[in-house]
This record gives sequence, C-alpha cells and structure tokens, in this order.
Amino acid sequence: MNLTPIRAATAAALVFAPLAALSGRAAAQQPSGTAAPAAHRLLATRTQLRDRVEQLRQMAGSPAAPRWLQAEISLTEGRLEAGDFRVGDRIVLQVEEPLPVTPGGNGGAGRSPEQQLSDTFTVDGTQGLMLPLLGNVPLRGVLRSELEEYLSAQVATRIRDPKVHAHALIGIAVSGGVVKPGYYAVPPDALVGAVITAAGGGNKDGRITDVKIVHAGNTVWKGQALQRAIAEGSTLDDLRVQPGDEIAVGQRSSMGDGLRLAAVILSIPVAILSISRLSH
Repeated sequence: MNLTPIRAATAAALVFAPLAALSGRAAAQQPSGTAAPAAHRLLATRTQLRDRVEQLRQMAGSPAAPRWLQAEISLTEGRLEAGDFRVGDRIVLQVEEPLPVTPGGNGGAGRSPEQQLSDTFTVDGTQGLMLPLLGNVPLRGVLRSELEEYLSAQVATRIRDPKVHAHALIGIAVSGGVVKPGYYAVPPDALVGAVITAAGGGNKDGRITDVKIVHAGNTVWKGQALQRAIAEGSTLDDLRVQPGDEIAVGQRSSMGDGLRLAAVILSIPVAILSISRLSH
C-alpha cells in the first residue's frame, strides 16, 4: 500500500476493520454560503444528481437567476457523464474469502483470488483500475455511490457470488495541533473526529475545541456550528468536505499559516485509512 513504516501498522489495523463506532450518517445543517447539496455531495446517487440538474435548470429559467447556476449545472452534468474518479484516486477493495483460510489452505499455490483482489488500488491514466485477474477495469461514468455495486459485478466475472466491499478514498489535510499532521486518504463517510484521532489526536498544545474546515483557503466550518455537527456524528460528506480540503486543529502557540502548511506538505506520504462502516 506504499505506506511509511511508522504508520503502516496503524493502517493495517484500520483498512478493512468494520469500525461502526467511527462512522455515522447524521445530516448536518449546511453552513450559509456553501454550495447546494447534491452537486457537492461526494456520495450523491445518480438519481439525486439528476434531480438536482432538473431543479437547477428550472431556477436558471428565472430572469433573476444567479450567475453560479450554470457552473453548478455543468459540474453536476459532468459527474453524471464522466463519473467521480480521476487519475491518482485511491480505492480500497476487499473481497471476502468464501471459507476461513488456514496456513497452506491453498495447497501452496499462493494467494487466493480473493486475497489478490483485496488491496488498495490507484486510478490510472486511463481512468481505470488495473486489477489482478481482471486487468483494466474502466471507471468512466461511475459515481462513488455506485462503486461497490459496479466492482462487485466486475469481480463476479471471475469469482462466483463474491462478497465485495469497496471504498473510494479522498485526500484530506490534517494540520495544526495534532500529533501527526499530514495528508490522509479517508472515505467520505468518515467522522471528522475519527480523522483527527487517526492523526494522533491533539498534541500538548492542541485545542480540540478549536477546529476549522478550510476549502480553497476559505474557512467553511468553524466554532459552535462545527462542534455541534461533530457531536451529532456528521461525516465528511455531510459537511460537504471535498478532496484537498483541510481540517485545521487550533494550537496554543501557532507557527503561523505558512509554517503550518509547510509542515503538512513535508509530512507526505502518510497512511491510508479506511474508517467507514462495512455494511455487508
């Protein structure tokens, strides 16, 4: 999985573990000034996106329609056509063994097909996944919400009645007063608190009650609204977090924004963590 040695053990413990306590589906209120729901929900379904396009088109027919409508329509239609996956995206795939595997259970023939397909894979330049046994599996047109069903059908061409779990990961920066600042690859349905915990939690100068979510240099969540959302079990997707956003934990003695961001960049690469609930 190309992890740094220090964090490989942590990732191994979390990648396929069904940590129900670290996942949630509470719907947090959308902060004022943020984009409309479905178009920016990482786990939006095809039906939700189509409904959103129709809603936006109706709004665009008004003489007083805001200028951002066309950009939102293009964004949503682009997702429906091209899908959600881009070069470099990481996907955690797990195919369950049909029976408990014992040492030598494969007769010395090496790893089983299920074991070969259970790993973290990276979307390549063809917008596809190069998977053992299957070759290149195209992802164009596939949404994150469709990934598990889609890959299950692909795996079923080689394995009878497979039980497949698939999680698309997004890169999130965790900075400030945490033990291990850096970039983390996490599923969209991860809890904010769990991501902070994965970064080691607050350090000796950290202020866990002072957390911000930053998008493109702008703070989109902070203060009591964010603390309430965290307490209610809101996920990254509930909060409209996007790839590349930053969870910034306050600290008593700040290094300043420039040094803080430099510390984040220098910490790459970091562990891949999958901390969502396995529902199958």
